[in-house]
Amino acid sequence: MSYLLGITDDAIEADGSSVHGDLRLDELEAAGIEWRIIEAHPENDDDLAELDAVYALGHRPFDAEVLRSAPRLRHVARFGAGYDTIDLDACTAAGVVVTNTPAAVRRPLALAGLTLVLATTHNLVQKHRLTVESRWGEREAWRGTATEAATLGVVGFGSVGAELAALAQGVGFTVIGTNRSGRSEAASRLGVELVDLDALLRAADVVVLCAALTPETRGLIGARELALMGADSVLVNIGRGGLIDQPALVDALRDGTIRAAGLDVFDPEPPAPDDPLLSLPNVTLAPHSLCWTDAFTAAVTRAANDDIIAVSRGEAPVHALNPAALELERDPA
Repeated sequence: MSYLLGITDDAIEADGSSVHGDLRLDELEAAGIEWRIIEAHPENDDDLAELDAVYALGHRPFDAEVLRSAPRLRHVARFGAGYDTIDLDACTAAGVVVTNTPAAVRRPLALAGLTLVLATTHNLVQKHRLTVESRWGEREAWRGTATEAATLGVVGFGSVGAELAALAQGVGFTVIGTNRSGRSEAASRLGVELVDLDALLRAADVVVLCAALTPETRGLIGARELALMGADSVLVNIGRGGLIDQPALVDALRDGTIRAAGLDVFDPEPPAPDDPLLSLPNVTLAPHSLCWTDAFTAAVTRAANDDIIAVSRGEAPVHALNPAALELERDPA
């Protein structure tokens, strides 16, 4: 029996083309892997019954109940780094290995973060509007803020946060950070002080959210946290939309609690057409795709495909999030 891979339809067409670019599905076919497209948000999980692996281009959930509908499933491969809809403990118990592509997204996501930081501190979107609407006389009202001697705070100082810190230091920012452990070899190497969240919010001119979305971090930034930031501060989110209490952010942007926000992620996604965030003058927004470049797609695809092929051959993948699952065998019967 051939090895059957289901690819979620979040970002793929029937012919295998993708909004991300070339997923190099021919490499999988050459390795003896047959693929079919499955729904990202199905009414039930019957479509998983015959699958050996799932290539999750988005965030289809996998928990203990879902896995009971997938007796053959051995591997869930995430295109990207986030896996907040995947229950790792349930997958491990079921013998399903989960992989993602953290190294491949690190540099592109950090560059996307720096892009939003510079766009918000320089009021790029607002100045674009002034130009196309012939409102040059209003330029003075949108004077930007400097990066030299300014402090950038990274919330969720992991691999992406460290990469962003190095980039930000290169344009003059002093960088501080926070993470769950309060320790980081990269922070020590870069001279980044790790502080608690409240101290970071009080000290930073620009706060960038890079944290993973977990039950503990959902709503991490709410009205209380926004009030700790300065009136001239900027909030940037490249993590997950659920890290922010979005109505509280709208209020803070409207009443001047903070100066501006740059968001590549929302809760929910996409935001409703009448979401007040979309009409605020002091926001810079992107549709959860700011890091999408040819280099991003090539790196992520290479990492994901290598792991899919490895697991199909009974080999250990490079980027296993739950390697203990490899020690368990699944009974297709």
